[in-house]
Amino acid sequence: MAPEKKNNGLDNYAFAVDVRFCDGEGSDLTEEDDKNKLAYCVTDVPPWYLCVILGIQHCLTAFGGIIAIPLILSQGLCLQHDGLTQGHLISTIFFVSGVCTLLQVTFGIRLPIIQGGTFTLLAPSMAMLSMPEWRCPAWTQNSSLVNATSPEYIEVWQSRMRALQGSIMVGSLFQVLVGFSGLIGLFMRFIGPLTIAPTISLIGLSLYDSAGRSAGNHWGISAMTTALIILFSQYLRHIPIPFPTYSRSNKLHTSRIYIFQILPVLLGITLSWLMCYIFTVFNVLPTQPDQYGYLARTDLKGDVIDRAPWFRFPYPGQWGLPTVSLAGVVGILAGVISSMIESVGDYHACARLSGAPPPPKHAINRGIGIEGLGCLLAGAWGTGNGTTSYSENVGALGITKVGSRMVIIVGGVLMIIMGLFGKIGAIFTTIPTPVVGGMFLVMFGVISAAGVANLQYADMNSSRNIFIFGFSMFSGLVIPNWLLKNPDAISTGVVELDQLLQVLLTTSMFIGGFFGFFLDNTIPGTKRERGLLAWNKIHQDDCSNTLESSDVYNLPFGISSCLSSYSWVQYLPFLSPNATGSQVETEREETKKQPGKPEPARIIGSVAL
Repeated sequence: MAPEKKNNGLDNYAFAVDVRFCDGEGSDLTEEDDKNKLAYCVTDVPPWYLCVILGIQHCLTAFGGIIAIPLILSQGLCLQHDGLTQGHLISTIFFVSGVCTLLQVTFGIRLPIIQGGTFTLLAPSMAMLSMPEWRCPAWTQNSSLVNATSPEYIEVWQSRMRALQGSIMVGSLFQVLVGFSGLIGLFMRFIGPLTIAPTISLIGLSLYDSAGRSAGNHWGISAMTTALIILFSQYLRHIPIPFPTYSRSNKLHTSRIYIFQILPVLLGITLSWLMCYIFTVFNVLPTQPDQYGYLARTDLKGDVIDRAPWFRFPYPGQWGLPTVSLAGVVGILAGVISSMIESVGDYHACARLSGAPPPPKHAINRGIGIEGLGCLLAGAWGTGNGTTSYSENVGALGITKVGSRMVIIVGGVLMIIMGLFGKIGAIFTTIPTPVVGGMFLVMFGVISAAGVANLQYADMNSSRNIFIFGFSMFSGLVIPNWLLKNPDAISTGVVELDQLLQVLLTTSMFIGGFFGFFLDNTIPGTKRERGLLAWNKIHQDDCSNTLESSDVYNLPFGISSCLSSYSWVQYLPFLSPNATGSQVETEREETKKQPGKPEPARIIGSVAL
């Protein structure tokens, strides 16, 4: 079949391999259908080289979010001038993201979806680290006074990391309970667009100070990074770039790939990073630490790569035994709830783009439970963050037209490998601060806009909805800002209660989400006006009675088939109560034998996991 020349992905979908579409034969498809059909569905296995290429691409797509989180956290952990430890954090989050991705694709939702660090836990984490007892000592802000190997300095940042770890681990148990108990459906009944919009938007808006501090170290470099990302992602995204490829049928030829649409952030950072290196070599940038623009140099952490080990195995408790604080746990819970709701939407989007039926309730419950388990592992390993489903990689499925979960499995393995090599993490710590700031300007703005986009389901001509959203957003900005400037304002006489209120009231997403939830569920309004009808329609599809759903969402290795003979399975909300195993095979054979029924589409290969 001739490839569609105007699609927003690869011009030949699968790099000139034999294309077999998910639904029916290609000769029966219209031109518009041909444009939207997948080359490989969720259960298909592409050639090994295509799995590797697309697996690398998914890793690169997730780089922006995964790398940004440790770099932001380093400010609250007093690690701004310790590049080697920053490299260790980046390696750890790569390793844990790979492990959580394999767990999710194998035993969780079983859709091709990458797991990685989440910004929803970043806001409460930074709020916790901004408390008076956790503020960084003044001497840690001066690079000339920091000795990264001194026991005093190590205890400064590790004590903060251990407190963060314990809060994340306890908070993740709530997500595990909600997922495996099936309570996620109960939560979704009361949470609508007017709760989600301010919660997600305030994640990005609350981090404006971090973006400003990083970008302000050299506004010229930051502006260049931002301009490049905007140029690639918005203006050049529909322009294909020819790349040499090889296939047995066409031999050596060129294929058009929309590289700007796939990797705009990575390209923007890389080019700005290269320009900073050139400016450093020719001494265009200042050489004195007290001069403006000095932090744009690339030789500030030049010894980090040399000192980083080639091989380093992250392990649980590598920073010491985690500690727990009530204030930190409650703050993390606000981020966990937001992450769960966002992930449910990602599951449906991923199923649609990978050729799978809408996820049934038992698969969603299992996916949320595995995400909670991933947050527990991330806390134990000491990433300073949790894990969630990556929307960026869901979008990449639609670009590449390859929805195979085997590709994501390969991507997870690659992230584990990158996490084991310490020098890979060290390389990313040498990115100049203004380049990171330019990336933040785009990334945090997109996160804020993504939250506002949820208002499309609600009637924004309603004065009720305008009041709820406006009040929630403004309160989420005003209250935390005032408390950060007046840290001694809360004094109840109970230290634990003071800490709890301090973390909650300085977490913008909690303030906005709380007011949005309370007002939306107490102020009278119709379901259509509140957006609940359109919002819930996305989550009401339940295809657990279809044969295709069991093929995609049942547990691997014959686990579902073994459990189907037990009657108590039907009471577990994270397992399918339907017939599996041999019964499914019998139904498939009967379907094939029925006259007038089309033969199911050919499957290229079975997925090992």
